[in-house]
Amino acid sequence: MTTTTTSGTNGQPRLDSKVDPNYRIDVSNVDTRVLWRITAIAFSHHWRMALAICAAILAGIFQLFVPQFVGQAVDQVQGLLAGAVDGDARETARDALFRTASLLMGASVLRGLFTMVQNYQGEAVGQLIGYRLRLDYYRKLQTLSFSWHDRVHSGDLMTRGILDIEGMRLWVDTGILRLFLLTVLIGGGAFILIDIDLTLGLLALSFVPVVGIRASIARIKLRASWLRLQDKLSDLTKVMEENLGGIRVVRAFAAQAFEMLRFDRISKEAVAIAHERILLFVRNTTQMTFIYYGATTLVLWVGGHKVLDGDITLGQFAEFLAFMAILQMPVRQIGWMINSIARASTCGGRLFAVLDLVPSIADRPGAKPLEITQGVLRFENVDFQYPAWTHDQRTLSGINLEARPGKTIGIVGPPGSGKSTVAHLMGRYYDVTSGQITIDGQDIRDVKLASLRGAVSIVQQQPFLFTSSINHNLAYGDPWAGRSSIQRSAAAAQLHNYIKQLPTGYRTLVGERGVSLSGGQRQRLSIARSVMLDSAVLILDDSTAAVDAATEQRIRAALKDLVKKRAVIIIAHRLSSLMHADEIVFLDEGRIVERGSHDELIALGGRYRELYDLQSSPADTRPLREAAAED
Repeated sequence: MTTTTTSGTNGQPRLDSKVDPNYRIDVSNVDTRVLWRITAIAFSHHWRMALAICAAILAGIFQLFVPQFVGQAVDQVQGLLAGAVDGDARETARDALFRTASLLMGASVLRGLFTMVQNYQGEAVGQLIGYRLRLDYYRKLQTLSFSWHDRVHSGDLMTRGILDIEGMRLWVDTGILRLFLLTVLIGGGAFILIDIDLTLGLLALSFVPVVGIRASIARIKLRASWLRLQDKLSDLTKVMEENLGGIRVVRAFAAQAFEMLRFDRISKEAVAIAHERILLFVRNTTQMTFIYYGATTLVLWVGGHKVLDGDITLGQFAEFLAFMAILQMPVRQIGWMINSIARASTCGGRLFAVLDLVPSIADRPGAKPLEITQGVLRFENVDFQYPAWTHDQRTLSGINLEARPGKTIGIVGPPGSGKSTVAHLMGRYYDVTSGQITIDGQDIRDVKLASLRGAVSIVQQQPFLFTSSINHNLAYGDPWAGRSSIQRSAAAAQLHNYIKQLPTGYRTLVGERGVSLSGGQRQRLSIARSVMLDSAVLILDDSTAAVDAATEQRIRAALKDLVKKRAVIIIAHRLSSLMHADEIVFLDEGRIVERGSHDELIALGGRYRELYDLQSSPADTRPLREAAAED
């Protein structure tokens, strides 16, 4: 099942690459389309919703019986107090009072049972909606393109996936079911009271519209302040997430005081909004209570005179008061329902805005799995520009490359020249603007993404490790890999000996994002994770920057046998990482300005030679010479 659609406000698909994720939903308007969508999801659970609605209606009906039985009991007690002339009449009155008490007890019990069923089924449907939306939301986040994720903050995504789904989930109980219950109680109660006495009925109901409107206004104001508080809590989440993620940087620069001030400032703003909400709540609650007791006073005064004049019985008078007591809370719940409407509309709008996005990078209709024959990857006159809304001016122009098994291609260039962009295009994290990238003659845009990602392994610049064991991190791409495969890949990355020395070996937890490992160890683990996959193309995107030259040479030597059957592309700033490559490409401002082997480029005396001379200063001569001697 899915809750997503593929069209935007104009009926056209809303591609994620053309939508700025940092949008704001207009909370001043209620979008009925969003409410209908949530309601449709709720009613997909047919029998649960039917049972909940029937229970809500029956609970309201049985609650309406309570004041009537109370009034009837008062009249019967009054008759007993007046004194029956004979014992038989008194006994008959006692029996009638007992029956009324039994009916009152039965109505109360049935009202409680149906309320329990209503609450249980309403909560059950709400939880099922939350479960479904969480899965749909998480699944959608897995498919949205890099161009969208590049600009959105993970803290905002988590807020939507938790608080917004909670607001939508509550719509069933606080919106749909409460609407049926309030309709029965207020509508049925008004009919019964007016039928007994028009004047007294209108007085008894006089507080209903005033309190209802006052409660609705209060809830709308509370809703607006709640949204502002939610934004502040989202900011707090972002600050805390960044602080904890970069705790080593914070400590290294002794910035704890600055971080505390930043966190304290946002916390004080959140407290100020919370204080404003408390004042608003207390003020409106006091006003509504005063209005209710004012109406009660009028009913006591007018109703008392009507009892004395004989227009109504004392039991009917008690019935009016009991109805008012019962209606007090439901009338206030009108405001809660208005708040639920606003909250569900806003939260649903924020969540559906993500669910309705269509990934710009997806399998085309009729896409087939990638078929590897020779494993030859080609860039054919490739141009690329990042989506306009990202304000990223980096481009690639006229890129032509060929990588085949057993051959190594090196890519070097100044920062921002497009080196990592080339790697991202190979894995189709972005689509080329013009030209094409092929593997064995197959345009990568025409094959299934899963098969492409299985054929192209990319070791990222910034290795990401999960809070799990080394064993699980190594086998992330192939969870069913055997121990020998895992250890062989670790040995190829020069990590096996280190792991063996750990107290629990491969079962050692690496900590959040691999915090317990050094930068070089994290990079080597990331290399081992990619090497273990039987991919046709292996891309090392500056993946040995934190590894010393000697270890890098050992890694390269250990990978020689593994790379014979796959094309290898090395992207690096340090020339010692790629000077052994069969062909080296020098990128500058998105264009290939030089290409050739290391010796050819040195002889050319161009940009590559300048970079070589710069890195071959007295402090760096030894590692470069050692790398050249190894090759």
